[in-house]
Amino acid sequence: MAKPKTLLTDEPDLLNVDRSSMRPLAERIRPRTLDEMVGQRRLLAPGSALRRAVESGHMHSMILWGPPGCGKTTLALLLAKYADAEFKAISAVLSGLPEVRQVLAEAAHRFADGRHTVLFVDEVHRFNKAQQDAFLPHIERGTIIFVGATTENPSFELNSALLSRCRVHVMESVSSDDIMAALRHALEDETRGLGGQGIRVAEASLREIAGAADGDVRRALTLLEIAAELAVDEGGEITEQTLLQVLADRTRRFDKGGEQFYDQISALHKSVRSSNPDGALYWLTRMLDGGCDPAYLARRMTRMAVEDVGLADPRALQMAIEAWDTYDRLGSPEGELALAQLVIYLASTAKSNAGYLAFGAAKRDVREYGTQDVPMHLRNAPTKLMKELGYGTGYQYDHDADGGIALDQTAFPDAMGERVYYEPVQRGMEIKLKEKLDGLRKARADARVANKAKPQGKGKNT
Repeated sequence: MAKPKTLLTDEPDLLNVDRSSMRPLAERIRPRTLDEMVGQRRLLAPGSALRRAVESGHMHSMILWGPPGCGKTTLALLLAKYADAEFKAISAVLSGLPEVRQVLAEAAHRFADGRHTVLFVDEVHRFNKAQQDAFLPHIERGTIIFVGATTENPSFELNSALLSRCRVHVMESVSSDDIMAALRHALEDETRGLGGQGIRVAEASLREIAGAADGDVRRALTLLEIAAELAVDEGGEITEQTLLQVLADRTRRFDKGGEQFYDQISALHKSVRSSNPDGALYWLTRMLDGGCDPAYLARRMTRMAVEDVGLADPRALQMAIEAWDTYDRLGSPEGELALAQLVIYLASTAKSNAGYLAFGAAKRDVREYGTQDVPMHLRNAPTKLMKELGYGTGYQYDHDADGGIALDQTAFPDAMGERVYYEPVQRGMEIKLKEKLDGLRKARADARVANKAKPQGKGKNT
């Protein structure tokens, strides 16, 4: 006969103890009411639609979109509390479709018993279409109050079917002043925080922690907790030396490949285009500080030299290539100075997108007119047969013409006629180019008109 299993209740239950003091400070100090939340003043202002819905307990499914540490999880927990609903959380990073189905089945049973479930899905944008679709019927039936959290733009990352059933609430990065308030509360709270432990910290040091958190309340509280632990050996005071250790490896918020990445590269490009070297240098530095690949930035700035500076300053393209090469030779951090000098020059010099627009216009004509035959006078005639067929007939050798240009000779297929794509601007070197091309184009037009009145002679084949 098998020996009966000993129940855990028969022995000292080492797991069933108060472990609240073992939880991280950010978890212990998490707000229990809407009034305790820091930041999100616009979203949770008294009388706002979301606040009224939360306080009334009549909740709707929603998507919370905002940066890390802005309070998405906390808000979801408060929704469940105010609605007297069961709170269940899953992570799109750790959970698959079987886990999702299990949670939904439990919620359905709970709903049948008359109790709602707030289902919090962290990093919801990481779920694929099939996984996102699994929530739809349960949201429609009211089985769950769906709360999805994402750091990415829902318009790009979530199914339209899911978005149509949820309201999107945009949450903002928490200001340094609001983070300061959270830190002070953590230092004063004797029940859940660090109050009563004799921790002392100067206001300037507290503000440095808040700044290093970069809008992330959770990160700020974690830094404070680490500093407080180290301060035990310093008589409870968080000294400048202690703070230096804690903040040694701080980095700014930068999501490579995420929306913040594209927002920042957009800001860099538009600052260059606006001829604002100071703004351009700031965004370049922000991206380097956040860990962006300098080679990527070099490539993007080379594009700026072509697209936005263009022929207004042809030196810009050469400087971009040289800066890129310099970085490849020197690496970081020395090579980053070449990139900084490049972005200052690109932003400071004359701008023209005339070449960019001209190329676009030419591409449109190629698509519209299709495969046009090369005019006979422009065709190559290396053989006797080709010459007999008329290849090269009527070609005028420009070096033999007056002024070195055969003005009445067209360069376009007959079906198209002469076209004008490139329109230089009155900036930089394009001022001179415009003067030359305007005169040349007028001379060509006059020559073509005059040429119609006389017979065509044979030109030189080449």
